[in-house]
Amino acid sequence: MNLVIIKTFDNYFLANITLTKLHAAGVECYLQDEFTVTIDPILTNAIGGIKLVVKKEDEVIAKLLLETYESEYIKAATCPKCNSHDFSYITKPGATNYLTVLFTWIFSSYAVAPDYVYQCGKCGYESERLPETLFD
Repeated sequence: MNLVIIKTFDNYFLANITLTKLHAAGVECYLQDEFTVTIDPILTNAIGGIKLVVKKEDEVIAKLLLETYESEYIKAATCPKCNSHDFSYITKPGATNYLTVLFTWIFSSYAVAPDYVYQCGKCGYESERLPETLFD
């Protein structure tokens, strides 16, 4: 049986929610390295995070389902400044992330995760969580 990794996670909550959604849609899948990352989060970068694995023949449908879930989630948010639904999940610009890159490059093993934010594509509003979603 050929297995493929279709997504990786650094958070076991999101990994299990996604796993459950795919199971509900009839896709056979499982999480690889979930217990290692959960028990010792420092190893997340070293082993590549929690991997969502499916059979090769289910790869296309699983990826389509993931894209659908993510786009529905993001489109459910409304920007409080301009009422747009055009959000992107980006690396937060700032000194902390630039220092993380620098230390990682210099020390090769300095493991600090970058900060991410949701950013409105119309007005530039940034938030750590999606504002006013249907899923809150």
